[in-house]
Amino acid sequence: MKVASTINSTVRRVPAWTLYIVGAAYLVWQFWLALNQIGPYAVEPINVLEREYGEAALILIIVGLVITPLRKLTGLALIKFRRAIGLLTFFFVLAHFLVFAILDVQTLGRVVTEVVKRPYVTVGFIAFIGLIPLAVTSNNWSIRRLGPVRWRQLHKLAYPIAMLGALHYVWLVKGWPLEPFVYMGAISILLALRVKWTRIRSFLGARGQSADA
Repeated sequence: MKVASTINSTVRRVPAWTLYIVGAAYLVWQFWLALNQIGPYAVEPINVLEREYGEAALILIIVGLVITPLRKLTGLALIKFRRAIGLLTFFFVLAHFLVFAILDVQTLGRVVTEVVKRPYVTVGFIAFIGLIPLAVTSNNWSIRRLGPVRWRQLHKLAYPIAMLGALHYVWLVKGWPLEPFVYMGAISILLALRVKWTRIRSFLGARGQSADA
């Protein structure tokens, strides 16, 4: 716990907005590499860029989900970064979709066709649409407007969206590469932990009410 306290003390001095700078720099850097066909972008730069943005979004989803269990298990308090992580997730998913729509399929008609006919695209598109209200309401004004309870209920959409994102990746790839299943496994475990702790809290709350009665 002493190590956690030291890290927490350091983290308190780091503003959350620095994550936006890092995320934007990474997004632009990958686009520049693809534009100039450097490194892994030498062959099929559009497909590689599309995949890179999608994987970055999945990693951010996992990082966002791991914050609560990390605090419970180690005492590390990274909650202040969760909103920034959530918004960066949305922007990387948006970039992923725009590369697909504008650079890959290139026409609105083909976008609609892909969404309707390809199940993995359908699942990914549903996840993208589900992220929009979460991104729009990721601000203090929305919390006051909706109220904390309704706001939290709305943002629980992040959990099925996380699973849809992982399923989109698993469904997308050909064969049985390990990486998509690692993402799926990590997200499944983190969501299972959240369900378990929610049930424990509910059980303890019910016992407390019974004792008061």
